Amino acid sequence: MLFGGRSHPELNDEVAERLGVDLTPMRAHEFANGELYVRFDESVRGCDAFVIQSHTAPINEWIMEQLIMVDALKRASAKRITVVMPFYGYARQDKKHQGREPISARLVADMFKTAGAHRLMAVDLHTAQIQGFFDGPVDHLWALPILADHVASQYETANMTVVSPDAGRVRVADVWADRLGTPLAIIHKRRDPNVANQVKVHEVVGDVEGRTCLLVDDMIDTAGTITQAAEALIANGAARVIVAATHAVLSGPAVDRLKNSSIREVVVTNTLPIADERRFDTLTVLSIAPLLARAIREVFEDGSVTSLFNGNA
Repeated sequence: MLFGGRSHPELNDEVAERLGVDLTPMRAHEFANGELYVRFDESVRGCDAFVIQSHTAPINEWIMEQLIMVDALKRASAKRITVVMPFYGYARQDKKHQGREPISARLVADMFKTAGAHRLMAVDLHTAQIQGFFDGPVDHLWALPILADHVASQYETANMTVVSPDAGRVRVADVWADRLGTPLAIIHKRRDPNVANQVKVHEVVGDVEGRTCLLVDDMIDTAGTITQAAEALIANGAARVIVAATHAVLSGPAVDRLKNSSIREVVVTNTLPIADERRFDTLTVLSIAPLLARAIREVFEDGSVTSLFNGNA
């Protein structure tokens, strides 16, 4: 049985259509003080439950709704509960950078375990170590095949360089370079630890002059990293810059920064909803629903999720 939260109904409907099932009817509302209420209109006893919710803004509300949905399923005797989160909220808080900080990504995993989840499924976690935060199976899905196929169909890869916007994404960028058969470049940057979302780009390591540069990242939040990286590449002689990222958070000034940048195309997936007013001419949105539907079917049929990625996930 498939259950969809209210954060991204379009994605829920597309996944349900590809699976050939109907979303289980659900009543959900807020009380006057903001408390959430959820009730399913059909029996779920003994079912294999998949609960989809993408953690978009207001992120705390949608995480709480998904937790309540899981608790309701547990108390209604669902046999197995798989939490499907296309975008894992708080994933960036996966370690302590300074003393007296939380590790909120671990807290989120603990809450879902306590609520009754048996399994987690997420797309492109900020760091792979988050898989170890949950005491149970975690299916870490990659959007890379979807994004890479689009890039390969639209651009000549013979003159392309894959670029990692920082040291933390080098491993993923290396996988991209292997798939597309291109060289790899890295942008060395430094963040100000006392100022959120402030990035200082330093230098480009690798051959980018006269080449099409593909910047790859897991998410675009305020777009500061990506736009500054694009400027650094252009300053180092890149012919053009395109961007591929899984999660289009697009907070605050992101849309204006991307529209006013020298980036030729921004390719993302619909793991998060993107309102019409947040879309722009150079934005391309690809559907993640086929990947989610295939992974859900593999889990339901006790198949192999890893086989979807040639054994690499």
